[in-house]
Amino acid sequence: MAETPLRYRPHHFLCSLGFRGKGYSDAFTANMARIVEGRLRAPGGDDTMIEVVGATDDICAPCPKRRGSLCTSQDKITALDTRHAKALGLFIGTRLTWGEAKSRIVANLPPGALSQLCAGCQWLELGLCEAALKDLHESA
Repeated sequence: MAETPLRYRPHHFLCSLGFRGKGYSDAFTANMARIVEGRLRAPGGDDTMIEVVGATDDICAPCPKRRGSLCTSQDKITALDTRHAKALGLFIGTRLTWGEAKSRIVANLPPGALSQLCAGCQWLELGLCEAALKDLHESA
């Protein structure tokens, strides 16, 4: 039996690519690790199905900033989601595998693209996502 598809808001595709064990809280980080390391980076992870959603998703579930289906930083999150959806050709209800998502990232986001795409994200300055994007391009 196939696993239930992950539910992702658009900007979480790049967050998953760049995840290196840091998060908003211990519960958030553990959940993110379970999803990213336990599913996406596990053997066969490229076949993991993901459905794009327009509200809080599987990554947001334990986030201390979540308030129901919204975020305490909703305006910033909506802007991030809008830019990521446009850049990756994603729409609410789009279903794709993690491997397909990585192919879209390589095709649409050259190294160096995240400074504008991810403007406003507190994790951007750490450089983890940009390093992961560069690595993805080098391995493609």
